[in-house]
Amino acid sequence: MRSTYWAAVAILIAAGAVGTKAQSGVPPTTVTYVTSEEIQAVVKAPGGGDREIKIVDVGPYNLGVAVLRRGALKPGGRLSGINHAKVTEVYYVVSGEGTLITGTDVADVKAVPADSEVVTIAAGPSNNATFVKVAQSKRIKTGDVVIIPIGVYHGFSEIPEHIEYITVRPDPERVLPAGYVYPALTGK
Repeated sequence: MRSTYWAAVAILIAAGAVGTKAQSGVPPTTVTYVTSEEIQAVVKAPGGGDREIKIVDVGPYNLGVAVLRRGALKPGGRLSGINHAKVTEVYYVVSGEGTLITGTDVADVKAVPADSEVVTIAAGPSNNATFVKVAQSKRIKTGDVVIIPIGVYHGFSEIPEHIEYITVRPDPERVLPAGYVYPALTGK
């Protein structure tokens, strides 16, 4: 399963880099690797559940690769979600499962603070809200891929034990900081 995982990540990253030119107009001449050791180091680091691993300038846009791990979430209670105003997200579930909820019919919208790590590093301008009506509810599991377009609210209504997923974030407006590497990987 791990080889399938890495093949999918490599394809997603490569797809983002095909046919691009760097900001200088010169085609990129090197590739970026995100190793399994780097992913595990970021997963094991203390802190929040959404951690950007690397952000790369691939020409006309930046591309972020992150790892997210969420613990158990019992069903019931308020259904809330987050959206991102400038980036699409592609999830590849590497372990666990959960029920992903999505939609745009929401209330109590609150902008994520502009100085938060979610905005400055992970996903750019974002909003939290409560679902008025969930448009889609789908159980996702190891091996599944989900594409969440810009502006679509998303969250989980249930996670039996945990869910861990790699997220690839194309950033056409360059709101994410190109060249970013998770501090634990640089020794900082």
